[in-house]
Amino acid sequence: MKLTLFFAILAISTTFAAKPNVMVIIADDLGYHDLGFQGSKEIPTPHLDKLASNSLRCTNGYVSHSFCSPTRAGIMTGRYQHRFGHENNPAWLPESATAGLPLAETTFPSLMKQAGYTTGAIGKWHLGAHPQFHPNKRGFDEYFGALGGGHQYFPGDKGGAEYTIPLNRNGTDEAQTKYLTEQFGDEAAAFVGRHASDGKPWMLYLAFNAPHTPLQAPKEWLEKFAHIQPEQRRTYAAMVAAMDAAIGGVMAKLDETKQTENTLIFFVSDNGGPNLSARLGVNFTDNSPLRGAKGDLHEGGMRVPFLVSWPAKIKPGTYEQPVIALDFLPTSLAAAESAAPGNLDGVNLLPYLTGEKTTAPHDTLFWRTGGPGGTNAVRRGNMKLVRAGKAAPELYDLASDIGETQNIAAEKPQVVAELVAAIAEWEKGTIAPLFESPKGGKPKKKAK
Repeated sequence: MKLTLFFAILAISTTFAAKPNVMVIIADDLGYHDLGFQGSKEIPTPHLDKLASNSLRCTNGYVSHSFCSPTRAGIMTGRYQHRFGHENNPAWLPESATAGLPLAETTFPSLMKQAGYTTGAIGKWHLGAHPQFHPNKRGFDEYFGALGGGHQYFPGDKGGAEYTIPLNRNGTDEAQTKYLTEQFGDEAAAFVGRHASDGKPWMLYLAFNAPHTPLQAPKEWLEKFAHIQPEQRRTYAAMVAAMDAAIGGVMAKLDETKQTENTLIFFVSDNGGPNLSARLGVNFTDNSPLRGAKGDLHEGGMRVPFLVSWPAKIKPGTYEQPVIALDFLPTSLAAAESAAPGNLDGVNLLPYLTGEKTTAPHDTLFWRTGGPGGTNAVRRGNMKLVRAGKAAPELYDLASDIGETQNIAAEKPQVVAELVAAIAEWEKGTIAPLFESPKGGKPKKKAK
């Protein structure tokens, strides 16, 4: 009997060991061109560059929305968030049982738990302030972070309620002890180390609020970028570099605990860099060569730096076909040898990224802001259509015009008609937003 039990336990341990760990890393409001591997000569990001060198860099990588919380809702469900009404940012309303990721949606961590994973989330949540939306109630075994849509970076800084709430560890308030980006990095490295010898795989959702405003960076990082003008760009560069260093600490812990080879890592920004020139007098992010910015459905709104790394299975290089962050969930489930629900919009990328399949993972990708009748975008192959409400549709060939400078709608009326019809068909499976985004105030800037 004891021998039988021993072999049963051994078989379970072997099964777990064969499954990769999964880590999803999200930056917040990062400019498309503001990383070394994306071409930046101004902001060195050695740790992300190293990750990129060991990844497939998806050059046509997207998120499912052009601003914050809806993108996260899409990642958490593997479904277009428009299908369940999460098309806006929820306000900080702890009393609201509506403003958050609907409870009827099955989440990424819940499905990974069913596959035998320990699940953890660190950083920005922004998927509902009511206790029913807490990460520990949406599938995460462990949580540490800021539950709202942003936070002050230094302990004790003043600001609005959402940005100064205590940090939260598994439902209990906890004090902030250092520069927030560094603290999130420390917590993520600790999670990786803590679960290195569990005998079962883990999933970690690491969501930085950097480099989202308020523009705040430690003095030592600001000094490294003293040559950059204007001041806002300098502080932003320091924030990106500090995030890169925090990610470097997590990667070092993976190496130290010999988990790098069998860890599947995804890295994206939640949307493109914002254009804040109207509010701050300068646009301090760089989305070049893309047109548009956060909130826009031109490429600068939702085409983002996009990495997929799994050294044991995926060879480094570049991947040119369009992919979307909705794919993280079904890809992770496939890596875990677990069946995916049938209602997902994302697809398992593994056969495409390994070269087993050479066709495109997606026939068509969709985006919408403003609910039905708002602004739509659709991409099929290299053709991209943008339609703002009742305005005439714009059509671009992204293969030759990544900056969306030449509207070719008049030259290709048949393509326009087909893509407009595709939007109409897709919208039949969507609903109106369940809640509205709050009106934003001016962020405070501060450097220490």
